[in-house]
Order: sequence, then structure tokens, then C-alpha cells
Amino acid sequence: MRNYKEELIKRIAYIRNLLETSGAEGIVYGNSGGKDSALAGILSKMACDNTLGVMMPCQSKRNYEEDTVDAIEVAEQFDIETITVDLTKLKNTFEKTLLDIETTAKALTNVNPRLRMTTLYAVAQSKNLLVCGTGNRSEGYMGYFTKWGDGAFDFNPIGDLTVGEIYDFLKFLNAPKSIIEKAPSAALFEGQTDEKEMGITYKEIDNYILNGVATPEGLEIIERYHNASIHKRESLKIYGE
Repeated sequence: MRNYKEELIKRIAYIRNLLETSGAEGIVYGNSGGKDSALAGILSKMACDNTLGVMMPCQSKRNYEEDTVDAIEVAEQFDIETITVDLTKLKNTFEKTLLDIETTAKALTNVNPRLRMTTLYAVAQSKNLLVCGTGNRSEGYMGYFTKWGDGAFDFNPIGDLTVGEIYDFLKFLNAPKSIIEKAPSAALFEGQTDEKEMGITYKEIDNYILNGVATPEGLEIIERYHNASIHKRESLKIYGE
């Protein structure tokens, strides 16, 4: 069990040091209404008052309902400035431009996080802010993130924490119960949940990462996801390097 009081102090210092050395004037992050964005946003706000959360609904009905309500609740509790950039029309237009191309459904769902990251970097460059990443260790190991989407960032203050540790940290910070209790979901399509899509629970994934323990069925899923996503975790391949 981590000492979250100490973790909080260390992570705030880490963020403040990054801001000082980078010359940036603040932080921007995607406020999705989920557990990871909540913790990343809270830590960022505690480290820097000039922290901006951006809600970016994109097609999914859940984005406009449950996610928005939860995102606003976190922002209000921790006094985080929040704006909304609706990306649905942009995504619809983008899909129409690809009608003559044989594009898979999965490729199209991955457009959503890439549009969101494009938005965050547009805001960051305009306001001299750093983009805060919101991915956790469990998703990182499984490769359960979008390359050049939510996998892109200037810094990530929670990337070493498993999903279970994310929840423990949020409980320590007294984050809204709605964030802690709802099923993790990227909401890339209706009815989607992370665990249902992967076919394994985060508890099982965390147990393997932290203790090396997994059932044969769980190990097969973990290894399949991990091995198929190696390219997401490697540095850019450049000839001669």
C-alpha cells in the first residue's frame, strides 16, 4: 500500500519542477469524467492554479450525459477551470471525407482520442501550457490506449499507478464517489467498458503487474494485448539510431 500523503507531496513537486524548467505558464488536460483524468487534473490543480480542464464530447451519448456530469462535479469540487469543445461535428465531417477509403470501425473510433489530443495541443500552444497525460500503468502495459491520441502528452503524473492505485489515491483525496464507483470506459462507442472490451478485469491485470500472478486464461489475454502493443511503448524508429 502506497503512502498517498507522501505521493501527493512528491507528485506536486514533480509537476512544479516541470513547469519551472519548461517555462510553461500552466497545464491543460482532457477532463473526461473518468478516474484517470480526475486524478491527473486534481494533482495538476494542486501543483498549479493555472490548470484548465477541457471536456471534449465526441459522438458517444455517454459523453454528453454521465461523463459530463461527473467531469463537472470533479472540476467544481477541486476548483478547476473547465471549458467544453464539442468535437462531434468535426468527427462526422472527418468520417465523410473517408467514405471512399475502406476504413475499419476500430480505426474510426481511434480518431476520437486523436481529435481530442489535437485540441489539447492547440490550446496548449495558444496559452503556453503543458499537456498533462491521463493514462495509467495498467492500460500502458496492455497497450489499451490510442497511439498519438491519449498516449500523447508532455508529462504524465499518474502513469506509474495501476488502476487499483488510482482508485486508492482518489479515495485519499476524497474525490466524488461517482468517479470511483462507475465502470471504467473510454466511451468510444455506446455501451463500451474497458473490462468488457479486453475480456479481463483491471484487478486481474494489476495482480499480474504487481505480483506476477494470473490465471492461464488471464495470462493469455494479458500477453496477447501486451505483445501486440509493443510498438506503442517503443521510441520512434529512426534510421541510423
